Amino acid sequence: MTAAPYDAIVLGAGAAGLMCAAVAGQRGRRVLLLDHADAIGKKILISGGGRCNFTNIHTAPDRYISANPHFAKSALARYTPADFLALVEAHGIAWHEKTLGQLFCDGSAKQIVAMLMEEAAKGGVTILHGQPVHEVVHGADGFGVTFGERRFTAPALVVATGGPSIPKMGATGFAYDLARRFGLKVVEPRPALVPLTLGGDDLLFRELSGVAAPVEARAGNAAFREAALFTHRGLSGPAILQVSSYWQRGDPVTIDFLPDAAPGWLVEAKRARPRATLASTLAPLLPARLAQTLADRLALPGELAAQTDRKLVDAEGRLKRWAFHPNGTEGFAKAEVTVGGIATAGLSSQTMMAKSVPGLYAVGEAVDVTGWLGGYNFQWAWASGYAAGQAL
Repeated sequence: MTAAPYDAIVLGAGAAGLMCAAVAGQRGRRVLLLDHADAIGKKILISGGGRCNFTNIHTAPDRYISANPHFAKSALARYTPADFLALVEAHGIAWHEKTLGQLFCDGSAKQIVAMLMEEAAKGGVTILHGQPVHEVVHGADGFGVTFGERRFTAPALVVATGGPSIPKMGATGFAYDLARRFGLKVVEPRPALVPLTLGGDDLLFRELSGVAAPVEARAGNAAFREAALFTHRGLSGPAILQVSSYWQRGDPVTIDFLPDAAPGWLVEAKRARPRATLASTLAPLLPARLAQTLADRLALPGELAAQTDRKLVDAEGRLKRWAFHPNGTEGFAKAEVTVGGIATAGLSSQTMMAKSVPGLYAVGEAVDVTGWLGGYNFQWAWASGYAAGQAL
């Protein structure tokens, strides 16, 4: 059965796909939005603990990772956090700001999905879901998509199917396979915003599972000051998830356990409390189990008075740049997003259209643009979806 043609077919009813379809539909385009999942916006629904961290007020291009760090500038400038917040408020959705500029719904992420569905309805968007995409072809009549038992055609096709992170939600590498078929390059995808696993000499720290502390974590030139969490497999928590996007296999992750400590603080502690031990000195500053483990690893037994100033300065240095050597990550199953994706070199930063395939667009996580933790990836979804929706 061949359905009536549309102006555009959008594959993927996630954040970017919904935004793109709604914007194009409200511009008078006849849009068909297709998704293989049994529900619309599944990743939106689980985000932010079910409250959807829908944007970040500190959004800026330097908070995104891409082979081309300039690519995101155009879209982010043309659809800002303030623009999305205005839409949220127009729909009467109550929100609040948490730490570091993160904006959440007071109620439920379901409100964001409902809002996007309503915006799509205003644009007359046809939404079909719950069937697989069997085939995508490109010919004289534009793009043909076989969805379930039906075939649809349109002169424009938008790839908004995301990356392979969280496969239990139905995520796949479909976007990359499709891009390669059309001759577009793909930057090798890897898990991002993902817990790191430890082995070898770091195995001891897995015994601290459940212990968290505010730290500054660093991988390469990237540093984040938030909480780190020890797990039964390694390291997690916001600071670790952030640096995981920058971490390269074989490199260390360094942690400053006392980022507010002034140089020489341990020597000063010896002067003030010479009979104290290193463990008892660390105890008021860190969770007890962590303090004891660090003291044990630093191997400065007895009272502080028994230690030379040199040894104490060395201990300070270790606590400031404690090197962990992750042996991997917990993979796409636990990754919130994906680093890599459809190469931006083949896309227009203004419209998100493929330079070599007129009418083919890619938006959201499918593209090689990955934001920090805390609402940045949603803002990229809204901005890139808006850019494509305006161009269709």
